[in-house]
Amino acid sequence: MDRREFLRRLGQGAAVVSAAAVTGCVAGKKGSDGDAAQGEIPTDAMTFRSNPTSGDRVSLLGYGCMRWPTVTAGSARDLDDDIDQEEVNRLVDYAIAHGVNYFDTSPAYCKGHSERATGIALKRHPREKFFVATKLSNFAPATWSREASMAMYRNSFRELQVDYIDYLLLHGVGMGSGMEDFENRYIRNGMLDFLLEERAAGRIRNLGFSYHGDVKVFDYLLSQHDRYKWDFVQIQLNYVDWKHAKEVNARNTDAEYLYGELDKRGIPAVIMEPLLGGRLANVHDHIAAQLKQRRPESSVASWAFRFAGSFPRVLTVLSGMTYMEHLQDNLRSFAPLDPLTDDDRVFLEQTAQQMLRYPTIPCNDCKYCMPCPYGLDIPAILLHYNKCVNEGNVPAGSQDEHYAAARRAFLVGYDRSVPRLRQASHCIGCNQCVSHCPQRIDIPHQLHRIDHFVEQLKRGTL
Repeated sequence: MDRREFLRRLGQGAAVVSAAAVTGCVAGKKGSDGDAAQGEIPTDAMTFRSNPTSGDRVSLLGYGCMRWPTVTAGSARDLDDDIDQEEVNRLVDYAIAHGVNYFDTSPAYCKGHSERATGIALKRHPREKFFVATKLSNFAPATWSREASMAMYRNSFRELQVDYIDYLLLHGVGMGSGMEDFENRYIRNGMLDFLLEERAAGRIRNLGFSYHGDVKVFDYLLSQHDRYKWDFVQIQLNYVDWKHAKEVNARNTDAEYLYGELDKRGIPAVIMEPLLGGRLANVHDHIAAQLKQRRPESSVASWAFRFAGSFPRVLTVLSGMTYMEHLQDNLRSFAPLDPLTDDDRVFLEQTAQQMLRYPTIPCNDCKYCMPCPYGLDIPAILLHYNKCVNEGNVPAGSQDEHYAAARRAFLVGYDRSVPRLRQASHCIGCNQCVSHCPQRIDIPHQLHRIDHFVEQLKRGTL
């Protein structure tokens, strides 16, 4: 069945969902989530999981601190603007009051300012009220030396204003050249041995890693579990990536495998990308209608959070919540958790298969590809394309029933989302962005493909 026929068959469901119903919990959008459940959120209903290595009682909803709000009401991940510390404090206060106690940050987040903002907000609470997680984010070759990596590690303590770190991660193992980069970042400079010593001394309470990219690195680190005794591992898990990660991106690894390997060894899993970069909160209208019909009182995004939280080895599920509406909706998913049934799992697998019919690009807006040396706004280009795919504004040809409206929506939205000088037409294919992408997207290929599509729309030759 081709895409056009798929849309025709599902078209009958579109009328039951409004535009607000697909908003979900996506960073960068202000305003209320129209399909979020309403009503009071209890302060004593959070679901907790126990870390078997440390005994920590961790909230199933974890606060991802990559998207703190700015003074201009956007996300600090997206804008060159100061973080709104007053609003960060308000979000942290509300989260802690409702049971959230796991806060995940990094020296790389919010253009280097997340740790400081997080530390200021958390310092106002008793130390036993929260667990703070941060990372040794020594991606750049300039930070591979022992001295530079050590300086980054020490600075995290200063910025966070703590004398111990609850959860310390080797950040993004498997990225770049895989094992070669891993050895340069953590082995040849002696940093992994140093971090093991820090854990033994109590300055790190739990040591783990976050995985992106080459599965050989993931497998190697787990094969060394008897030596390193990983306290936790952070993986990407959602109901599309569970069985279809390679269909989304041929270089990715199915979450079913990653989780299974951790489960066999009794290693707790911390979950990132439960919304697949926001795409599971901004699904196509027809798919949103199906989700809402099955569970009218819940948001579209809640299905993805409940999926991730229903696995018993999951310690916490991270969400980057820029606005209070995001936080409140996600609290409703985990305070308390209503675990998926077997029928729910079958339904979500069917939903995942439907989503794969829409050729979105697996960009999660991490911005590791930025800055582009030629000034392109790579994430904005890819996200605009994905948005148009989900909204049905990527026509297959000029004979499509709604071709004119889709053509206008794509081109007008493109110019509004991405300044002309930062659009895909300016990509020269230097490939500098490719090695930095955790999703291992062939970014120049995608940019050239989008640019070709735009030119066809402009010239009317599609």
